[in-house]
Amino acid sequence: MQWDGEGLIIGVRRHGEANVIAEVMVEGRGRCVGLIRGGRSSKLASTLQAGNSVQLTWRARLEEHLGTFTLELTDSRAAGLIADRVRLYASQLVCEHLRLLPERDPHDRLLGMAIGLLDRPATTRELGAALARFELVLLDELGFGLDLMSCAATGTTIGLSHVSPKTGRAVSRAAAEPYLNRLLRLPGFLIGEGEADVDAVRDAFALTGHFLDMHVWGPRQLDPPAVRDSVIDAVSPH
Repeated sequence: MQWDGEGLIIGVRRHGEANVIAEVMVEGRGRCVGLIRGGRSSKLASTLQAGNSVQLTWRARLEEHLGTFTLELTDSRAAGLIADRVRLYASQLVCEHLRLLPERDPHDRLLGMAIGLLDRPATTRELGAALARFELVLLDELGFGLDLMSCAATGTTIGLSHVSPKTGRAVSRAAAEPYLNRLLRLPGFLIGEGEADVDAVRDAFALTGHFLDMHVWGPRQLDPPAVRDSVIDAVSPH
């Protein structure tokens, strides 16, 4: 069988002396994996960089087989990313997150956000806010979305300021007051309120990191991506 599509390269690993196995996020198909024969050649080296977009064809005898990719570069981002340390870190983090998704399960919302992060001009702080929102959506797409629409204690939708670290539900400022040392801060920009200043961006990463560790990294016995701390320091310096 065979299909064609356009995808974002999110990972490449060696397979034997001359070949590689590539992971590509494909619209309507999700995270797809395939063998690229001769992928370690100098001819393909610049194409097979995480963050590049490619037009590809996947072929296999049966759908459940690994299959092979043939591909053509459509958008070379890697060189520009390498020249910008912060965007490079951001790209690496986004690709690491996308590799958490189940294989062949469409996640076009995340793919669109990823490409937007890579292509849209942004200040460092705006990039940090966009990455935190990406992590929030990642949790939702993995089935662990937070409930930030109303207060878990009172039902109000006004003055939401914290999140329960156990339930992932928002808490209003008044209800949170007796338990501030037990709750996670909810940055207003994540719910369409307030500015994404340095402290707010750090709070957002603390929030998403807590629930990623609880629901994703911990259960899968994974360490958080090593580049994540570098991203946080770069987009929200102390």
